[in-house]
Amino acid sequence: MIAADTSTWVAFLQGDSGDDTELLDRALREQQVLMPPVVLTELLSDPKLPSPVAETLVELPLIETRTGYWERAGALRAQVLRKHRKARLGDALIAQTCIDRGIPLLARDRDFRVFIDSAGLNLLVDESQR
Repeated sequence: MIAADTSTWVAFLQGDSGDDTELLDRALREQQVLMPPVVLTELLSDPKLPSPVAETLVELPLIETRTGYWERAGALRAQVLRKHRKARLGDALIAQTCIDRGIPLLARDRDFRVFIDSAGLNLLVDESQR
């Protein structure tokens, strides 16, 4: 099972190529994709998102949050911010969702790298985006 960040989903939906979009495509065909709730919210926030695409995204299984999730996400973000590193709220929520479930995260967004050292996020980054 894998999850994908909004950056990878947007690239995938636009038909961009990359290691991440190929892996996402394969995982979708094999029904191995779980959707972080924050990513779904970000994707559905696009007013130009076609309705059939939105309907398909909503059908993907959501990653359920566990008791204490919000506290852990806040602590994770605070830990990164104490190191004077950038930690957007949405990124911290997505990272914590994947960390809690031990699910690798596909992303083109380099901002997730701060969560590797801080909390052991299993991050799969598209190398062509470096």
